[in-house]
Amino acid sequence: MGLSVDMLKESDIGFHGIILTRPAYPLGKISLDAVFGTPSKFRKEKLGFEVVDWESQYHAILGRPDFAKFMAVRHYAYLKLKMSGNNGTATTIHGSFSHSDNCDRDFQKIASKF
Repeated sequence: MGLSVDMLKESDIGFHGIILTRPAYPLGKISLDAVFGTPSKFRKEKLGFEVVDWESQYHAILGRPDFAKFMAVRHYAYLKLKMSGNNGTATTIHGSFSHSDNCDRDFQKIASKF
C-alpha cells in the first residue's frame, strides 16, 4: 500500500482474546479512505485502522463505530453487509464462505508453526 511505520499515530487500544492471558497492542493507528461496493453503487468514508504485527486471517476488523458511520446492517450467517450507497440506494457487500474457510485454514497452518 506504500505505507510506512512512520505514518502511524500512537494508539493505546489493546485487543483482548488474541493472545492468551494478556492484551495485544497495535503498532499504531492510521486513517484511510475505505470504499465498499461497485462503481455504480458504492460508499466511501475515512476510517481509522489499528495496525497490528501478527499473523491473522483477517485483513481488517470493523468495529461498532465504523458500522455506525456507515449505518451498516450485518448478517454474519449469510456473510452480508448492507449500507446506503452514494446515490441513496442500498449497497450489499457479499462475503464468501469458501474464501473465509481457506483463509482460516492458511492461518491455522501458520499458527501451528509457533
